Amino acid sequence: MKLLEGKTALITGASRGIGKAIARKFASEGANIAITNIADDDEFRDTISELAIFGITARGYVSNAASFQDSQRVINDVVADFGRIDILVNNAGITKDTLLMRMTEEQWDAVISVNLKSVFNLTKAVLQPMLKQKNGSIINMSSVVGVQGNAGQSNYSASKAGILGFTKSVAKEVGSRNIKCNAIAPGFIITEMTDKLPEDVKKEWAEKIPLRRGGTPDDVANVALFLASELSSYVTGQTIHVCGGMLT
Repeated sequence: MKLLEGKTALITGASRGIGKAIARKFASEGANIAITNIADDDEFRDTISELAIFGITARGYVSNAASFQDSQRVINDVVADFGRIDILVNNAGITKDTLLMRMTEEQWDAVISVNLKSVFNLTKAVLQPMLKQKNGSIINMSSVVGVQGNAGQSNYSASKAGILGFTKSVAKEVGSRNIKCNAIAPGFIITEMTDKLPEDVKKEWAEKIPLRRGGTPDDVANVALFLASELSSYVTGQTIHVCGGMLT
């Protein structure tokens, strides 16, 4: 039997990169998949079609994760369409990098709203169906930058650090109802965005990593699968670093 057979997973921002890799991994293990995106674009529609190839039910929902009302609507729609939500992956995120002395209020607010407030929005909304089920797994995508900081990313770092404290608190609140809440902190992951970096920059990054390579979206997806499945039935409130030993 597949690890997520009969489960329903909602993954935000799953049209590309890490989110898409998680959606594909979950689908390959038998989960029905709901994904969200802020726009109904070709990338979004193509991802839904790709997921359906695994023989599961895949649906897409256009929504703004930073909106409290929109997040509640999406959870209600997914429960109506699938009957339940077993797994929530809070993956939506943006960057607006610049040094703090140059950062505008808009750049700060936008990153905090999309990266951190969205996690509150969707987690709060999903608790009602999960509490009713007395079962669920919430996975929040943080970052090593939320652990160690990074110059030029004070807004991003603050949002990802906030996710870690939020994750621990939620785990303590809902653990007695058999709901897990964990975080993943990826390091240097090769995605469409980072792959465009100059080769010398990527080489410099790799030399700082004990495993001597950047990670792949599948490296992160494998850890997400562990946290989503019963393999991690006694794991909650934790942050797993997927960074090749960067923070060791």
